[in-house]
Amino acid sequence: MGNPLFATKPLSLLLEEAKGENRLRRVLGPAQLTSLGIGAIIGTGIFVLTGVAAHDKTGPALMLSFVAAGIACIFAALCYSEFASMAPVAGSAYTYAYATLGELFAWIIGWDLILEYAVASMTVAHGWSKNFQDLLAIFGMSMPKALANSPFDYDPALGRFVSTGSLFDLPAVLIALAVTYVLVIGIRESAWFNTAMVVVKVAIVLFVIGLGMLYVDPANWRPFAPFGLTGISVFGHTLFGQTGAGGEPLGMLAGAGVIFFAYIGFDSISTHAEEARNPSRDVPIGIITSLVVCTILYIAVSAVLTGMVPYQEINIETPVSDAFRRAGLPWARFMVSIGAVAGITSVLLVMMLSQPRVWLAMARDGLFPQSFFGAVHERYRTPWKATILTGIFVAIGAALLPLRILADLTNIGTLFAFVVVCAAVLIMRRTHPDAERPFRAPLGMFTPLAGIVTCMVLMFSLPPENWWRLFAWLGLGMLIYFFYGRHHSVLARMRRG
Repeated sequence: MGNPLFATKPLSLLLEEAKGENRLRRVLGPAQLTSLGIGAIIGTGIFVLTGVAAHDKTGPALMLSFVAAGIACIFAALCYSEFASMAPVAGSAYTYAYATLGELFAWIIGWDLILEYAVASMTVAHGWSKNFQDLLAIFGMSMPKALANSPFDYDPALGRFVSTGSLFDLPAVLIALAVTYVLVIGIRESAWFNTAMVVVKVAIVLFVIGLGMLYVDPANWRPFAPFGLTGISVFGHTLFGQTGAGGEPLGMLAGAGVIFFAYIGFDSISTHAEEARNPSRDVPIGIITSLVVCTILYIAVSAVLTGMVPYQEINIETPVSDAFRRAGLPWARFMVSIGAVAGITSVLLVMMLSQPRVWLAMARDGLFPQSFFGAVHERYRTPWKATILTGIFVAIGAALLPLRILADLTNIGTLFAFVVVCAAVLIMRRTHPDAERPFRAPLGMFTPLAGIVTCMVLMFSLPPENWWRLFAWLGLGMLIYFFYGRHHSVLARMRRG
C-alpha cells in the first residue's frame, strides 16, 4: 500500500460527491462567469496597485509589467481551464492537487488558497476604504484620523515601518461586513449584484482611457524604465536589477510581481465550477475571456496614468482619481471615484465568495470539520458559516494591516497556487492520459512548463520577507493537518473501513 500522505482522490469520486444533496446550485452561465472574472480582476489592480508599482518599482515601464504578468497568467489560465473542464467541482487548485499530487499536497495548496483569498480580500477592502475616503473628500468631508487607516505602514524610502497615527481602518471593516451579508443571501443574488458593478466600472475604465489620453504628456514617459527592466532576487539576494532601501528588488519584473495581484480574479472562476450550468464549456470561456479583456484594459490605463503624472509624483493610494484632480478636472475625479468604489466592491465580493468554497471542498474531504465549514444553508444553498467566518477575519485584517504588506503576501500565495496547478496538469496527462478533457490547454507540454517557469520568476521578484511569511503560514497549516486533517480525512476513514 502506498504512503497515505500521497494518496490521490479518484476523479470519479470528485464527480460523485458533487451530485449529493450538499452540492451547490448550478445557476451560472458563461456571461455571469466572465463577469465574475472581470469583477475580480478589474478593481484594486487599476485603481490602487498601479500607483504602488509605478511609484516604488517601475516608473512608466509599468506597461511592460502588466505584459509580463499577463503572459504568466495566460499559461496558468489555460491549465486552470483544462482542469476545470475535467473536474467541475468547488475547490479550484486544491481539488486539482488532490486528484493528482495526493492528500498532503492538496492540504498545502488548500491552506495556501485560504491565505490567498483572505489576504486578497483584506487588500481590496483597504483599497475600497481609500477610494471611499477620496469620494468623501470631494464633498469636503473626511473620516476621523484615528479611524481612517491601519496603525502602521512601510516606508520604502526609509526601508522600515512607520506609525500612521491611526487606530484602525473603519470603512474597510464596514465594507467587509456588508459584503459578507450579501454573500450569505445567495450566489444568484451575488452574481447579479456583481454584474451591475462590473458594468459601472468597465464604463469608468473606458472613460479614464478616453479622457486621460487628452492629458498625456509624453515627456512623463521618459525615462521609460528608471529602475531597469529586471528586478529578480533569491531570498533577499538581488541577482538582476536595482535594490531599494529595504533590500527589496526594483525594476519592471519586480513591478510585475507586485501588480500580479491585479490578475488573480480569473482563478476564482474555477472555484465556482460546481455552480456553472455547463462547466466543461462555460468555465474555460469565462477564464480566458476575462483575462484577455482585462489585460488590454490594464495596459491602456497604465499608459494613461504614467503619461498624465510623473511616476515619482503618483499617489499610491488613489492614483487614478488623483491624476484627474491634478489635471484640474474635479468632475472627472468624482466619476472615477464612483467607478473605483463600485469596481473594488465587486472585487471584494468575488474574493470573499471564493474562500468559503475552498473551505467547503476541504471540509467535504474531512480535512476541516464538516459540521461548520461544510454547512450549506438550507434556504440559500451557500456555505454560510464559512462565509461569516471569512467576513470577520477579513474585517480584522483590513482594519490593521497596510496595503504594501497585504499586496505582496497575496501575490506569493497566488503564484504558488499557479505553479501547483501547472504541475498538476503535467502529472494528470501522464497518469490519466485517456481521461475526458472537454478543454485541453494547447501546445502540449510547453504550456504547463512555461506556466511553472514564468510564475517562479515572478515569485523570486518579490521581497524576501514574503517567502518567510509564506513558510510560516504553511508551517502552521502542517501542524493542523498532522494533528487533525490526516486522521479525519475521507480517504483515511476509507482505509480504516
